[in-house]
Amino acid sequence: MYKVFIVDDEPFIVEGLYDIVDWEAMGLEIVGSAENGKAALEAIRTTPVDIMITDISMPIMDGLTLIRQARELLLTDLKIIVLSGFNEFDYLKEGMRLGIENYLLKPINLEELKATLANTLAKLNASRASDSFHEQSMRILKDNVMYRWLMKQIEPEPFRERAALLGIELDAPYAAVAVLRQERERKEVADFIARQQEHNSGAVSFRDMDGDIVIVFKMDEPAAGMQEAEAILLSYMRLLEEYGRLRVTLGSAEQLEEASESYAQARKAQEYFLIYEDRSMIRYDDLPSGNGDDRLRFPLDWQDYRRMVMAKDRESLMSRIDEDFAQLQRAEGIAPGDLQDTAIEAIVRFKMLLKEIRHDEEPELYTGSFGRLKGAERIDDLVRIVQEAAGITVDALIKDVKSPVVQQVLNHIHESYNEDLSLKTLGSLYNIHPVYLGQLFHKECNESFTEYMNKFRVEKAKEQLKNTQLKVHEIARNVGYWETGYFYKQFKKHVGISPTEFKGLL
Repeated sequence: MYKVFIVDDEPFIVEGLYDIVDWEAMGLEIVGSAENGKAALEAIRTTPVDIMITDISMPIMDGLTLIRQARELLLTDLKIIVLSGFNEFDYLKEGMRLGIENYLLKPINLEELKATLANTLAKLNASRASDSFHEQSMRILKDNVMYRWLMKQIEPEPFRERAALLGIELDAPYAAVAVLRQERERKEVADFIARQQEHNSGAVSFRDMDGDIVIVFKMDEPAAGMQEAEAILLSYMRLLEEYGRLRVTLGSAEQLEEASESYAQARKAQEYFLIYEDRSMIRYDDLPSGNGDDRLRFPLDWQDYRRMVMAKDRESLMSRIDEDFAQLQRAEGIAPGDLQDTAIEAIVRFKMLLKEIRHDEEPELYTGSFGRLKGAERIDDLVRIVQEAAGITVDALIKDVKSPVVQQVLNHIHESYNEDLSLKTLGSLYNIHPVYLGQLFHKECNESFTEYMNKFRVEKAKEQLKNTQLKVHEIARNVGYWETGYFYKQFKKHVGISPTEFKGLL
């Protein structure tokens, strides 16, 4: 409700105004009254007021002086309605100059007063809507600028210019970034944290592109700063528990210019709630690969893994996982816990990569993998679980093709790879020209139909070479190759050795 203050030295006028208007029905509330301008001025210094109804002729301080001094207090948005027993043009002229809504003569005409109040309300609503739009625009701009800074998508000088314009103060040598993610998004949570930061010069909060709440804690000294940040985050969690679970992660303290690293760490730590389900806050430094440069501590070449996932190269990915864990197992000083930590880290990275590509959160795809990791006791078990997660990632990308026809073709290949399949037969089956089908397949799968078929069949052949005692020519037939020579050629192309040599290594 908008708040109304009445100023008049005649008590019966004040009482009459209370009674003749249904203030609540109009969305108004009388919050006080005074019998002269001086008392009114003192009151509105501390009492928020939207509309003031004042008499002109009063002792101690008259109405025009009151209005003039209220404007000097920078109460420029205060709407003022003047009541007067004098039909004086000079009063009206001065009132208009000072910005009044209307000049009403006593005795008060109820309909004229209601009409004036209605017009004043319309102005207040329009002003509030404009202010709200401005605040929202500034908030969106702030979110965008802060997100680009933490993603290193904006150069330092343009960022400083925009930060100064938006009132963002990042004036400490160190920073740590927290990410707060809600299970069910509630606007009250973001609003509460934004209000807290208005009174806390030591932090800046915003919303990132994933909808998470991000807080950048400024620090003069890392150790003390981290303790204070954790205490603040824990207090937020207690105060906001009625709105549902808040998953909070905190990156390491970094030099201010490297705050993006802390943000990346806090985002990554969010993925570990799949493993540490009972925790409400996770510090990146407490994770298996925390406490240092993540790129140096993770022993696998993630860029190679990423490339193979993007290429949907299942065969190379599975082989690489086998090789890397075998090499890790032989490394000097390696402990079983190190191998398990590496497996956990790899699965987290597969999950984050899929989210990055698809812009969608599907934790259920990997829940089984994490559950099995906890009970794994042998290196072979760890390797199979990591390979399973890698396969889930590749399969999810394969299923992401947009064309229903290509999806049908892929399903057909996966189910009937041992049959005589060609673009011609599949085009006939799905009523599409084989040339166009070939172009569509290449566009959506990033490789030709023939290349995809050969890679898929070779992968199936490797499974049979590992798990059966069948002869090579029998396996070739089982996976769809009627010419053993062509099968040898394709197998060596994709694996690097012949099927016979591959079987001899098992």
